Amino acid sequence: MTVFPVLVLVAGVAGLLTPATFAGWTGSVPYLLGVVMFCMGLTMTPLDFKGVAKRPWAVAIGLVAHYVIMPGLGWIIAHALGLPPQLAAGVILVGCAPSGTASNVVTFLARGDVALSVSVATVSTVLAPLVTPPLTLLLAGAYLPVDAGSMMADILKTVLLPVIGGLVVRLVAGKVIDRVLGVMPWLSSLAVAAIVCAVVAGSADTIKSAAFSVLVAVVLHNGLGLALGYGAGKVTGLGRPASRAMAFEVGMQNSGLAASLATAHFSPLAALPAAVFSVWHNISGALVAAWMSHGFRRRQPGRARTGAAPVTAAEEA
Repeated sequence: MTVFPVLVLVAGVAGLLTPATFAGWTGSVPYLLGVVMFCMGLTMTPLDFKGVAKRPWAVAIGLVAHYVIMPGLGWIIAHALGLPPQLAAGVILVGCAPSGTASNVVTFLARGDVALSVSVATVSTVLAPLVTPPLTLLLAGAYLPVDAGSMMADILKTVLLPVIGGLVVRLVAGKVIDRVLGVMPWLSSLAVAAIVCAVVAGSADTIKSAAFSVLVAVVLHNGLGLALGYGAGKVTGLGRPASRAMAFEVGMQNSGLAASLATAHFSPLAALPAAVFSVWHNISGALVAAWMSHGFRRRQPGRARTGAAPVTAAEEA
């Protein structure tokens, strides 16, 4: 979790300092995202979908919270900060994206409900072609023209098909894939870093003037998303471990998808919020997870020392 944000940050700096070196990378962004989603599919099993059937109510709460809180926050923040149209559309698009690919890992580090996290992330990704385009049209259409149909086709090609392809490969060649699963996070990290590098290089000339406002928007968006996601879990009575999962499933976004869509449908400048979000949400996620885990160890000193199993939702509620 510490290496990934550093890697993405280095990629962003490289794109900013030597944009001409990466000028031709923009067209590769959808393919790089396809690599990320294919790797995600390789890590999935049918058990991930069985988890949805076991707790449909909790998963439904997570999905509603994710696709209501983050898009709404994106619109409110873009409007409140008076962002220019390209950046406003980019912030909103980040909010309309599905859950981030690292949310499951961060939930694990926070001693949260990993099964619920995986279920919400899986379903939000599968539903993205149906949900993200109309939400973007509704909230960002006042800033820039949005072709929801074309966006839906792009999400199907760059997200859903690669995920399904990875899942099929895992089912067919599970034993082989199990041996190389440890490589998948690194491959995904390199692909996301390349996306950030391409996005930053494409708008390097205007980043300096917009960097501060974008950073403020991203920090507010992510921080409020984490807080409101946790609050949604508590208000609906899901218990502390599930509320932790909700925090990360709401506050962490698939910024790679947002960057790809913004580049394809708006401009490289509109993809800048997604690039910054990609770095920041992993840093903030790791910090919040460490804080939550520390609180868990203080409440359960015996379990923490002996390595006993984590408490259940009923025990911690």
